[in-house]
Amino acid sequence: MALLQIQEPGGKIAKPLHRLAVGIDLGTTNSLVSASCGGGVETIPDNGGEHLLPSVVYYQKDQPALVGSEAKALLVEDSMNTVASIKRFLGKSQSELQAEHAYLPFEFDPSRSDSSPAIMTADGSKDAVQVSADILSELVQRAETCLKGPLEGAVVTVPAYFNDAQRQQTKDAAQLAGLKVLRLLNEPTAAAVAYGLDSEDQGNVVVFDLGGGTFDVSLLSLKKGVFEVLATAGDTSLGGDDIDHIIADWLAAQMHEAGQSETLPKARLLQLANSAKHQLSTQDTVQIAAAGWTTELDNKKLKQLTSELVRRTINTCRRVLRDASLAIEDIDNVIMVGGSTRMPIVRDAVAEFFGKPPLTNIDPDKVVAVGAGIQADVLIGNKSANSFLLLDVNPLSLGIETMGELVEKIIPRNTSIPVAKAQEFTTFKDGQTVMSLHVVQGERELVADCRSLARFELREIPAMVAGAAKVRVTFQVDADGLLSVTAEETSSGKKAEIQVKPSYGLESSVIEEMLQASHENAQADMETRSIKEAQLDARQLLDAIANAIAIDGELLSEIEVQKLKGAITALENIMISGSSVEINAATEALNLVSSDFAAKRMDLHIANALRGESIDAVEKQTD
Repeated sequence: MALLQIQEPGGKIAKPLHRLAVGIDLGTTNSLVSASCGGGVETIPDNGGEHLLPSVVYYQKDQPALVGSEAKALLVEDSMNTVASIKRFLGKSQSELQAEHAYLPFEFDPSRSDSSPAIMTADGSKDAVQVSADILSELVQRAETCLKGPLEGAVVTVPAYFNDAQRQQTKDAAQLAGLKVLRLLNEPTAAAVAYGLDSEDQGNVVVFDLGGGTFDVSLLSLKKGVFEVLATAGDTSLGGDDIDHIIADWLAAQMHEAGQSETLPKARLLQLANSAKHQLSTQDTVQIAAAGWTTELDNKKLKQLTSELVRRTINTCRRVLRDASLAIEDIDNVIMVGGSTRMPIVRDAVAEFFGKPPLTNIDPDKVVAVGAGIQADVLIGNKSANSFLLLDVNPLSLGIETMGELVEKIIPRNTSIPVAKAQEFTTFKDGQTVMSLHVVQGERELVADCRSLARFELREIPAMVAGAAKVRVTFQVDADGLLSVTAEETSSGKKAEIQVKPSYGLESSVIEEMLQASHENAQADMETRSIKEAQLDARQLLDAIANAIAIDGELLSEIEVQKLKGAITALENIMISGSSVEINAATEALNLVSSDFAAKRMDLHIANALRGESIDAVEKQTD
């Protein structure tokens, strides 16, 4: 029976409750928070009217941490206790960080393991999760002050190429800051949400996202309210910070050539480089002065210095188009996201490659946060979920190791998420009661060429002949890009499962190499896989024949034994170095030689099964 809302005569119609949820862009250089305010989603400023919060935290003994502009002002004065660009540290080991960064202005805590690095500060050691949580807490406080109430949830953005470990640590930081994470949303996808709902652009759209520390390119299809990511690629160690380092190194070389005896600290050089870069976004030449020394930098020289970095971004665009099987002519619009896309050299390179000027009508610093806020409004229930459909993708294929060290892909690369896919596997040997499952990630055909994610075992499988047991393996990737794997033996219901949260992630250069290697070695990989599969089929036949001879060898004459041995030896020899075609031919030859033996065994076992049974009884059993 339906319930009616009772209302006093003449009373005002009750407005639906507006729940407080925000979108957060946790950036390498700056962070923002947005929320639905009246007519639309807007970024929320601090008391001074500043929307961007510098992602910098300053730690002092027995004092609350300073976050934002106050902390940024202390980067040069006290670099040992001032942490910047912490987003680049998420999901990485100490050795990875030291290999990636030639300059780190602080010390690592020696008591922490390589897999769990932490920075030494005056207020104790701080890891990437804790520092990120301090930045998020500042944004939460800003939002709750503006919205006048506690937050009920948040959508937090991450680079599209963040792996499981980096996504999980982002989620951990948000939870440490007291946030309920409604969803982790890829930054390029958030930008597409903002543009898709704020404009009438339809068709194929490239989101070019170059921030302070990360770079992503996503190709999306925007049609009738459906946002589908067709392909994505990127580099989690490429951004405006790298441009700052290149300019700083050039400044140091210029000072050395000019005979300057006073060497500036790297932190001061980076500060000068960053300021010069920003000025060159609005003017053609900038004067740089420090320690009584002056030099000049113009956009022509900056283009020369950064040509390799810009070339890497364009190569990523090429890869995304190739992955989506689209040509440049198929692209309708290009969206620029991230503060580094303000640089004329970047915009010009993108416009030249795609043959059209990119869209910049939404502030590139704010567009990701706006998109996250729109998604948060939907997920919290303030806006109809039918407003748009958001389909994200997983960046690398996920699969499982099978016999012969082969990879069976369960969820292919660029599959829309959330997604769940299952596949049935079986046992390889008679009486097998345990199955070891190895979850891998990558595009190659052999396990050795892919990335290992996790291992677990399914036990207490009923003992059966090889191939009789049915084990259903289910891969499920949630909306945050995190993977759960379940294995279940269907007849007994025995189950094992694992959630994949790797300790650290891949370096972006390794991800790029994996994708490149998959294309370069595609033909060789398929031949290798064919050989491995042929070897497996041959090994199963050899094992079956050896087992049959051990049980019923007396059925064979001496001539038949010699024929079998000859075919077995030929197969074993060809398995060592033969092609898949040669191994399959030798396997088929052994099958033919052993067919008479198989027929004799079948006759014998049928006769034994029927011995002592009357014809009537047998007929009843078969009816």
